[in-house]
Amino acid sequence: MPTALITGATDGVGRLVAKQLTAKGFRTLVHGRSRERGESLVREIEKDGGTATFLQADLASLAEVRALASSTTAATDRLELLINNAGIGSTGEKPGRQVSADGHELRFAVNYLSGFLLTHLLLPLLKAGAPSRIVNVASAGQKPLDFADVMLTRAYDGTDAYRQSKLAQILFTVDLAQELKGSGVIVNTLHPSTYMNTTMVRQSGTTPISTVETGAEAIMQLAVSPALESKSGLYFNVLRETRANDQAYDATARAKLKKLSLELTGL
Repeated sequence: MPTALITGATDGVGRLVAKQLTAKGFRTLVHGRSRERGESLVREIEKDGGTATFLQADLASLAEVRALASSTTAATDRLELLINNAGIGSTGEKPGRQVSADGHELRFAVNYLSGFLLTHLLLPLLKAGAPSRIVNVASAGQKPLDFADVMLTRAYDGTDAYRQSKLAQILFTVDLAQELKGSGVIVNTLHPSTYMNTTMVRQSGTTPISTVETGAEAIMQLAVSPALESKSGLYFNVLRETRANDQAYDATARAKLKKLSLELTGL
């Protein structure tokens, strides 16, 4: 039975994707902050005849990201699928600039840096499970990173912070795809859908205009579609392959981001 880890699986589109993966025969490792929501998801999956394990962690802490990687390694010796889905929107639970447990701008930390660290820590499991896949859930909202002020200390805007963090995910995807050539591990990224009916969207005060079902279909395409078997480093707008912001294809920008990320995570 193949094993999948999905972050941010206890709510919204992540919860639906976890159920759909289980229905396709995956054992699912479901991550979230809330033990109550996580354990209720496990019960739902098991009621439907599936196999799931809840792994708790707050991705605003790099120490907890490392603990999540350790919990994953304790739960399985191979991983066929990693979906970096967890994220925080432009406002989150409260507006204004916030920092992570490590002092980094919160959206950059949760949306990007946690996935960067978790993915690197789990690469041995993914290589052991090859052919395997990594899916980074990004956004069509993208803003080029200003490497002179990545943490947005000079002038903060929640939307800019969110968009920057999502483009960082895409730069990481393109870079990692090149690193993993020949390993049997592919990595792709996507904008799942616009303003889905999720807690993140509702917290921002935006009226949802699409469904989590649409977003789940897009994520599942990258996760399991045979058409993606040998394709890596791609960006999709929902179901269609397209081009991300130009900075994603700038090797110099990607090298700067990688250097910064390695320093910040201590890898």
